[in-house]
Amino acid sequence: MLATDWYARHGKMPRLYVPGVFRPGDEVVLPEGPARHVTRVLRLGEGSPLVLFDGNGHEAGVRLVDVGRKQTTVGIEAVWPGNGESPLAVHLGQAISKGDRMDYAIQKAVELGVSAITPLYTERGDVRLKGDREAKKLAHWQAVAASACEQSGRAFVPPVNPPITLKAWLEARQEPLRLMLHLATGHAFDRQDRPTSAALLIGPEGGLSESDIDAAQNAAFKPLTLGPRVLRTETAPVVALTLLQHYLGDL
Repeated sequence: MLATDWYARHGKMPRLYVPGVFRPGDEVVLPEGPARHVTRVLRLGEGSPLVLFDGNGHEAGVRLVDVGRKQTTVGIEAVWPGNGESPLAVHLGQAISKGDRMDYAIQKAVELGVSAITPLYTERGDVRLKGDREAKKLAHWQAVAASACEQSGRAFVPPVNPPITLKAWLEARQEPLRLMLHLATGHAFDRQDRPTSAALLIGPEGGLSESDIDAAQNAAFKPLTLGPRVLRTETAPVVALTLLQHYLGDL
């Protein structure tokens, strides 16, 4: 059965991220989070159809077969490849911002098809994470990315990598197209050759420092402006990724 057949038969239904291997005929015990959402929030009963995705590109049409106090089980009826991915693989280097701004940037970047996100420590960024705090924040950001995939129809969950310095991220870049947002430049976005991958650098609230800008340019990053108005650090990736996907991807 194809995805179109499953949706045509059952209409709109909940879509949940459940890592694992999907095989038709198997039964899967839902993890605590998805199980609680299905039974306590949505209040679905046995026989209700759902869609699961594994985060690695596969989806499954399933049906609730057992809703118990201790566990919730679904039966897999069909498996198919997901189709929500852009032909342009964009690796976003996002300077870490305060509060929920980073959550917003990650959520919207995933909705717009980013393939990987690396939180960055920059010269002007004033957020520094260490030890357990960094581990907890990273797990939270990865959960934000997974939730955005549930909402947007993506079957791949892009990795949110551990935070690193801007210098380390720049040294690792191999994408043929490398862009950084920089207000003080006359270079606006235009159609380029159509690469299959790109790196996009977004600075912190105060913008990238001169030394960070020089380092990025030495790593073959092209300065890019999005216009005369200053965008928030969480808004900038939304606008830049929209343009990238429009000109070079699938929007």
